[in-house]
Amino acid sequence: MPTPHAIVAPPEHGRFIARLQSSLIDGGFLRLALSQVRVADDQVQRVMARRLALRGQDVLSFTLSHASKDITRNLPLGEAVAQIGEWLHGDFAHAHLHTVSHDVQLAMTRKGAWQLRIGRLAPAGASDDRPAATHNRERRYTLTLSTPFLAALGVTDGQHRLVPAMARKWRQINKFVELLGRAVEDAGLASTAQTRPLRVLDFGSGKGYLTFAVQHHLASLGLPAKVTGVELRQELTELCNGVAQQLGLVGLDFVAGNIHQHPPEPVDIMIALHACDTATDVAMHWGVVSGAALIVCSPCCHKELRPQMRAPELLAPLLRHGIHMTEQAEMLTDGLRALRLQAEGYDTQVFEFISPEHSGKNKMVLAVRRAEPLAAGQRDKLLAQAQALKDAFGIQSHSLDQLFSAPAQTNPA
Repeated sequence: MPTPHAIVAPPEHGRFIARLQSSLIDGGFLRLALSQVRVADDQVQRVMARRLALRGQDVLSFTLSHASKDITRNLPLGEAVAQIGEWLHGDFAHAHLHTVSHDVQLAMTRKGAWQLRIGRLAPAGASDDRPAATHNRERRYTLTLSTPFLAALGVTDGQHRLVPAMARKWRQINKFVELLGRAVEDAGLASTAQTRPLRVLDFGSGKGYLTFAVQHHLASLGLPAKVTGVELRQELTELCNGVAQQLGLVGLDFVAGNIHQHPPEPVDIMIALHACDTATDVAMHWGVVSGAALIVCSPCCHKELRPQMRAPELLAPLLRHGIHMTEQAEMLTDGLRALRLQAEGYDTQVFEFISPEHSGKNKMVLAVRRAEPLAAGQRDKLLAQAQALKDAFGIQSHSLDQLFSAPAQTNPA
């Protein structure tokens, strides 16, 4: 990404860099994230940094996330600090430094001023999360097997050992929490949590594995939250409420119901994993209408568009195979959803969040509400792109479009 030169760093930058250097010297550095790109382009969208020892040298290992790929870059500590300073000069509007004792955030306000926030001391035991200083090390999960809710839900046994049949679920839970943590940073929800608890709804929560994990992870970050799981099956809501009460988890509850009947209400994070077919569209629309800063969906059962589709002439030789047409229908469905969410003011990604060997339902649509409105004409351009795709494949009806075309509902936020 191009970085402007001859820019005088504001004092908040200097204090943030000083904190970073101090944490690298005293060994307190845990991780660092740069997000909220200041100039939208197809280059680096997010940077994550961790500390490693490679061939006897201390380095910061950067993961540079582009729209379609991730690139790893390792730099010696001095060069790494200088590179972070350059990125802050012109590329990113938010930096988040985690140390064993402090949570440090540097952010640009909407008026272009910089603010530095230094959070409270980390909870006791946070030093256990310090990355090992070797490159080849055992994988470290966001959650630990000793987390109480895992045993209560049958993921681990009484000795906090992973139940073999739950190994795939264990990986899914950890990967989801890792992704959610990054998205919470991108959405700027840590600042929101300083004034009030975050409001989280998880539609189709099932047995509550991910709902419990979300509540636990937000609490571990020091972010107060009111987390509600919405599940159609009454027996599962009773089970999950019983576990939450047994473990004394504050701010977590489960209610019986579904997305179709749930009225709009103010929310910060809306989660809907494996909502069948057009229920995903209902969930996305609900999240937008309810003012969600973060919408997290894992679509399932892409049935609506497939019967309507006809292959464009150029693609007919490829899509004459049924499996290809089915895959195309899934890609078209989620591509149209992403375009619509972008048109409604969200930065949206569609990606594989877990390996297919662990779950066949492994696609995720992640939408983070933009801090600034779309540029003039951008919404119309996005909707025109979506319409061109529908025309090319002969699509006459799309549920998400119909929901947004219905009489407007008042945003309750």
